[in-house]
Amino acid sequence: MRLDTLTSQDLGIGIGLRSVHFGHVLTDWPELDWFEILSENFMQTGGRPLHVLERIAERYPIVMHGVSMNIGSVDPLDFAYLTELKALRDRCGARFVSDHLCWTGVDGVNLHDLMPMPYTEEALRHVAARVREVQDFLEAPLVLENPSTYLEFAHSTMTEPEFLRALTNETGCGLLMDVNNVFVCASNHGTDAEAYLREIPWEHV
Repeated sequence: MRLDTLTSQDLGIGIGLRSVHFGHVLTDWPELDWFEILSENFMQTGGRPLHVLERIAERYPIVMHGVSMNIGSVDPLDFAYLTELKALRDRCGARFVSDHLCWTGVDGVNLHDLMPMPYTEEALRHVAARVREVQDFLEAPLVLENPSTYLEFAHSTMTEPEFLRALTNETGCGLLMDVNNVFVCASNHGTDAEAYLREIPWEHV
């Protein structure tokens, strides 16, 4: 499953949709190209947030960004969560669904944080298989954000850009490039942020 349908889209300039924006958006309909939603804030069958989202989605493209897919974990994928995610995607007509390249829990325990990945061939095979499974379920490419990390694994055998390039090449998934995260990681790990940006697979961003 390739990302061609996403990379050909130029969505323009958008912002994250938060509840404090609801009144302003519904009253003034600002000149914006799109809104990003935090997926978990709208994953219910009713209520005001979902009603507002449906109204906004009639006028603006929506993109979804989540924090609970747990794509890097060794726990089984949560298909109850993915079912709700897919239903929300279909309900608001989101252009794409994204999450983070990380793990957020293990053995059924949610750590409520975005934990870093080791960049090894074993981890690559594991994550790639899970990405393909999610994409098959969603029937659309998945987009993953580069993480903000505070430690590195000594047994990593590739750099983060190398891992991202291999993952996107193997799965066709997209890359949500968080430039702030690049510079946070560079500061934390003493790496070169500009070199990182030269090495990432921009054709998948």
